[in-house]
Parts: sequence; C-alpha cells; structure tokens
Amino acid sequence: MTFKLAVIMDPINKTNTKKDSTLAMLREASKRQWELVYFEQGDLFSRNGDASGIGRPLTLKDAEQWYELADEQEYHLGDFDFILMRKDPPFDMNYIYTTYLLERAEQAGAIVVNKPQSLRDCNEKFFATSFPQCCPPLLVSQRADLLREFIQTHKDVVIKPLDGMGGESIFRVKGKDENTSVIIETLTQHESRPVMAQQYIPEISNGDKRILLIDGKPVPYALARVPAEGELRGNLAAGGSGVGQALTERDYWICEQLAPTLIEKGLIFVGIDVIGDCLTEVNVTSPTCIREIDRAFETNIAALLLDALELRVLD
Repeated sequence: MTFKLAVIMDPINKTNTKKDSTLAMLREASKRQWELVYFEQGDLFSRNGDASGIGRPLTLKDAEQWYELADEQEYHLGDFDFILMRKDPPFDMNYIYTTYLLERAEQAGAIVVNKPQSLRDCNEKFFATSFPQCCPPLLVSQRADLLREFIQTHKDVVIKPLDGMGGESIFRVKGKDENTSVIIETLTQHESRPVMAQQYIPEISNGDKRILLIDGKPVPYALARVPAEGELRGNLAAGGSGVGQALTERDYWICEQLAPTLIEKGLIFVGIDVIGDCLTEVNVTSPTCIREIDRAFETNIAALLLDALELRVLD
C-alpha cells in the first residue's frame, strides 16, 4: 500500500546528509515507495478554515545531488496519510501558529508526528517535571531569591532557559559563585522569565544519553553524548562526542514511567535525555540521533517508526 507523507522541515539544501534524522525517515519512506511532499514552515496556510500548503513533490536519489524537487503544487494537508513536523526549534510563536494549522490537518484525517496539541503543551524541559520520580532535584522559577536558595541548598547546580536548544545558555553555579547574581539576572531577564535549575549530576562526564522511544517503547540502544574536555555540555552541537551504549535497567525503568503519558498525548516519536540515573529533558519537537545509533548498532530506527505509523492506518 502506498502512503502519502508530508514533511515540514528546515531548508532541504542545508541538510547534513551524514547526521540528519529526518533524512533517515525520508529514505525509509522512499524505499517503501511512499509519495513524499516537501514543505517549509512558511509554505503552510489556512484558506477558509482549511489547512493547506504549497509543497513540492520530493524524490530521493543515490547521488551527490541526493534529492529532486518537482514544481510547486497546492495541497490540502488533511489529504496526507502522515505529516512529519520536523522543523527544528526555536519554539516560537510562529511554531505555535503552525501547530494550529497542523491541528486542522489532524482533524481532517492526517496523522501528525507529533500530535500538534502536545507539541504546544509539552515544553521539552518543563515536561520532564511531570515525572519527578525520574528527575534530579529541580526548580522552575523566575524569582532570584528562590533560585539563590536552591543553589545554596544543593551547592552545585545547572541553570538553563526553558526554550534553549543544543546546550545554549546553560550555566553551572557552585555555592557562593561570585557570578551567581549576573547569571540569574541574565537568564531570567531580571526576573521576567522562568528558568530551570537542576542539581548538577557528576555522571555527565560519562555522557548525556539520548534515548529514542516510538509509541512509548524504547530503542534498546542510546547515544551517550560525552562533553569535550573542559566543557559542561554533552550536546553534539556544543562539541560533544557520541558513544553508543545499550540501555541500562534504570533507563528501561525511566521509559516505563513515561510510556503511558507519551501514548496518551500522541507523542509517537520522542527523545529523552538521561544523565546518570536521572531524566533531564523530554524532546518532542524534532528528536535526533537516529543516524548515530543506527551506525553504532546496525539498527533501522526509521523503519520502526514507519512500521508504527502503518499500523495506525492498517489496523
């Protein structure tokens, strides 16, 4: 059976062909002879309440010029079997408006990965607080006095913005660090925006593990992103190196704690971050690391995802 797949992504000519997880999904869909149509976020629109877009049929090739785009056409988004929302953060108002459009497409029959309402509801840092049994001690606040109290209590703390990505603007603060006040002022924008403070987890030296879940079921391998020497952050975008690892018993337990909520919220493809024994983030917008895990363990994570999508239609 041939399915119609729309992908909403960043400009395709800027794709990193060695690492991009969306490309892994598209290659698997192409192998299955699905019909592919490419959109950028700005191509979507609503006319008289109907979610539509100006898209271009996409063909993948095994060549240096690895893709071919046909002429633009207007599409009703509800006519697609599946829509992959793979636009990378920042998660801004434009992103939220896009989820409104995708919700209309969902109402018209398309399966959107991930569910538009849940993309809005599940901030990738704050959503982790739904599972306190899995997390380190943490605080979300914009009040400087509460943040200072948390730092004094836990002595060694990481503070980060709620809307950051790729490890940007993450600070480590110890005890009576003379920069504490300026860090709090900068991140909270003088107590006008909440931030997250978490107790520092020393096991970050062994890597920040990215674990991928499909329909609440974890892929049995993770990518541990190990910080570069002298660096706090393990993010690959911040210079970390990726090391493949099998999941631990604790990793599976964390996934079990999250699974019912992920399924309930229609979060089909999710990437969680685990440091040591602690959940730190739940990534729902555009999870990555498919290619790195596939290379390390000869898995085919995109195939598992597409199998899950096909089951939704064929059941």
